Amino acid sequence: MGTTATPPGHGLGDPRREGNGHGPAPRTRQEPQRLGDSAGQVLFSRVGLRLPATLTYEGWARAGLQIARIADSSAWCLGDWLICGQKEYRDRYRVAIAEAGLDYQTLRNYAWIARRFELSRRRDQLSFQHHAEVAALPDDEQDRWLDEAERNHWSRNQLRETIRRSRIGSEDLRPPPEVVLPRVTAPQAQVRWWRAAAEQDGVDFEKWILIALDGAAQVALGQGPSGRDDDGADQDG
Repeated sequence: MGTTATPPGHGLGDPRREGNGHGPAPRTRQEPQRLGDSAGQVLFSRVGLRLPATLTYEGWARAGLQIARIADSSAWCLGDWLICGQKEYRDRYRVAIAEAGLDYQTLRNYAWIARRFELSRRRDQLSFQHHAEVAALPDDEQDRWLDEAERNHWSRNQLRETIRRSRIGSEDLRPPPEVVLPRVTAPQAQVRWWRAAAEQDGVDFEKWILIALDGAAQVALGQGPSGRDDDGADQDG
């Protein structure tokens, strides 16, 4: 009997792929999980929900909250999983990713954010996307903004906008000079695919590209854009 799949994580793309690169994934029986209370249980499987006719509004809302929490935690878990695989199974981890039907680029994005926040610094009252918004900042600024978001119950978009406004007119927080990247030519179908992923994540297309590039650089170099390695040490000595 197959296992029940976890829903895709919020933001930065859906980590699942169709099949494993060797044809369609085999169909297996799924054992549904139960959401909600015993009075109106929602059965949850990889292919969807079974909603009872007796489901109340409260039960429906409670199931939605549970689904959102599962989906959000999956991004953290998949990021941690990839970090472990890259460290412990360098010659085999890509095989496991393919066999699980996961998208490597999306996992790398998750892993970059997971590296920026050890478990003790992750806020369970905030989403993975809240953490993604501040992942490129120094640790003390990350904590300051996450504290504010938690205290004021900000959405991800409210956090982003507040950070943006704080930078206006501030010499200390003014972004460094921008550099125009080389012009890249790509097939139209591929660009449409990228744009669809950015739209699904609710991220501006250009920012989505930068997030993907940051994730690739983090995996290749073992450090974030601030020039520090994963444990926060300055590599220049």
